[in-house]
Amino acid sequence: MKHPTLILSTFLLLLLLLLLLSISPPAHAAGGKWQLLQQNIGISAMHMQLLHNDRVVLFDRTNFGNSNLSLPDGKCVGDDCTAHSAEYDVTTNTFRPLTLLSDVWCSSGSVAPDGRLIQTGGFINGGRRVRIFEPCTGCDWKEIENGLAARRWYATDHILPDGRQIIIGGRRQFNYEFYPKSASTNTVFSLPFLAQTNDPDAENNLYPFVFLNVDGNLFIFANNRAILFDYVKNNVVKTYPQIPGGDPRSYPSTGSAVLLPLKNLTARPIEAEVLVCGGAPTGSFVKATKGTFTGALNTCARIKITDQNPQWVLETMPQARVMGDMLLLPDGTVLLINGASNGTAGWELGRNPVLNPVVYRPDNAAGSRFEQQNPTTIPRMYHSTAVLLRDGRVLVGGSNPHPGYEFTDVIFPTELSVEAFNPDYLDVKYTNVRPKIVSPKSQAKINYGKKLTIRFSVTGTLATNSVSVTMVAPSFTTHSFSMNHRSLVLASENVTSVGKSAYEVEVTTPASGNLAPSGYYLLYVVHQQIPSDGIWIQIM
Repeated sequence: MKHPTLILSTFLLLLLLLLLLSISPPAHAAGGKWQLLQQNIGISAMHMQLLHNDRVVLFDRTNFGNSNLSLPDGKCVGDDCTAHSAEYDVTTNTFRPLTLLSDVWCSSGSVAPDGRLIQTGGFINGGRRVRIFEPCTGCDWKEIENGLAARRWYATDHILPDGRQIIIGGRRQFNYEFYPKSASTNTVFSLPFLAQTNDPDAENNLYPFVFLNVDGNLFIFANNRAILFDYVKNNVVKTYPQIPGGDPRSYPSTGSAVLLPLKNLTARPIEAEVLVCGGAPTGSFVKATKGTFTGALNTCARIKITDQNPQWVLETMPQARVMGDMLLLPDGTVLLINGASNGTAGWELGRNPVLNPVVYRPDNAAGSRFEQQNPTTIPRMYHSTAVLLRDGRVLVGGSNPHPGYEFTDVIFPTELSVEAFNPDYLDVKYTNVRPKIVSPKSQAKINYGKKLTIRFSVTGTLATNSVSVTMVAPSFTTHSFSMNHRSLVLASENVTSVGKSAYEVEVTTPASGNLAPSGYYLLYVVHQQIPSDGIWIQIM
């Protein structure tokens, strides 16, 4: 017979375990897989943009010193014969050097309706540059020396419904301008909101989060608050409340943000929500410069920006995160990836890398939206990036918290590798329900407000009530913000069988450029929350 004390101890232990289980939040199994694509591409991917030829343009800065990637044919820019930009071919997993003539450090960009990357600003001789990269075989950067009216460093770009792009802010630039220029826009326009959100000792309003609202106005977030802005009339339409707690979320107390997927696009009115995650508590930047690395914020703030009386709602992340990236995935979820749990952005100012991505499911009930994913082994700290690829993977690169290339005797060496994060929806266990788009073919052109029929196949049983179509605008990603990134869910209006394992889904394309600015998008068919490979479409 067991001793009574042992029986009592066992009982108390079981009781304690039951109590812990009863109060712990629901746990989700970790998902996703990592794949190292290239150990060394020669540069650190501080900025990234996927183009419609399935190639990614990457670049860091021209005054890092010599990179590990030589310019072709013995070419040199001044006395530097190395590249600071590269083109990565997703299909072949290869890369080639590109030539920059000015410094792109901490610059911005967006893709024009015709598919060219229009890249703006940078440091010193790059501050007023406009650089153009056309996605064609063997093409290289072209630069316009004084293409901007003001120096832009840490600014944000956004494509507009009329095809122009707006360039907002930057260090000591409390204004905005447009590109291309016209007689009436060959100047800068004042934006006092940027001066009002500038913290004297830390700024905390650089790389503002900018999203095109469904009414054609711009949602602009800086520091800890936001406005709805009519850029045509230079007028603040609405002032949103400050995020509860008042802690900064913009560079260098760097959080991240996305416009959540737009749905019910034929409804009136159409709703739009913004999610801002992470950042650093007030005073963290100054403390970090003095060697104290404060814990990052562990909250996200969500707001319905189209409400008459919008209010922020806070949610708690599984981990605190600063300098993280946020991406919209084709299944309607949000990926939080990269970053640190202590410190801020800036040279040597981050500590304790966050290796686990997190998936956020915006349609789940509050308290059950976050799912922690499997970790990488590579810290992605300051100057890390991530972009969505056409096949649903996420390309991850960068990390260089130093003013040069540093590979030894530092806490976080300069990272020259690129890897892919494969979200759980790419797992082979979903093969039978994964759609495959048959038509239209990639690079198809579509128009606004028209019926669109997409033919696809599914090898397993089709759940006709679980089919939708998603359009995703690829992002220009740098400094924890995915510029121009947006996702539109086109509801299934009719699903029909057209043969063995073959189906057609009919949807209506977005009604206007306020919903989807003209240009190239990735289009996916989603079945039971499992997306197909994407195809490229151009909406005009």
